[in-house]
Amino acid sequence: MSSLVYLVATSLDGFIAAPDGDFTPLVVGDEHLAGLAADYPETFPAPMREALGIGAPNRAFGTVLMGARTYQVPGAVPSPYPHLRQVVFSSRALDVPDEVEVVDGDAVAHVRRLKADADGGDLWLCGGAHLAGQLCDEIDRLVLKISPVVLGSGLPLFAGVDPRPRGFRPRGQVDYDNGVRVVTYDRV
Repeated sequence: MSSLVYLVATSLDGFIAAPDGDFTPLVVGDEHLAGLAADYPETFPAPMREALGIGAPNRAFGTVLMGARTYQVPGAVPSPYPHLRQVVFSSRALDVPDEVEVVDGDAVAHVRRLKADADGGDLWLCGGAHLAGQLCDEIDRLVLKISPVVLGSGLPLFAGVDPRPRGFRPRGQVDYDNGVRVVTYDRV
């Protein structure tokens, strides 16, 4: 059975982007990129993999899950992760290449089916806030790239989640010189 891993950059105050969806305030330098490339080379989009010379095979994930706003980041290529199965959740029609699957419907049921497919590797939820909120109870692991900035408002890690506690326990953390801290939590 595959696991659902929410690996995402966040601010100190728990926002994955500014109110307009801009995540560039979370980019505080590249000192942590080598560590991420070693552990999760598949999380770099194809143009960035090429620019950084990342040729490593996928290590953790076989599928990437995105909300429509994450998929349609300005300047993004139509197939950002051709080395992964790409699934975009959207209630509106999107113009996507054949290798990008668009799901309009029950995200939880779809993710449960994907998790049952054990030979596909783990599932990487790379964004957005509303999709993370829908899938909150399906997330098995959190990997938070915490940038040393406070945004004050914006898109939260989880949007629209019903207010009840969910437990995670720390699994490990790595601190980088640029102030980025990567913290991993497993569901309790």
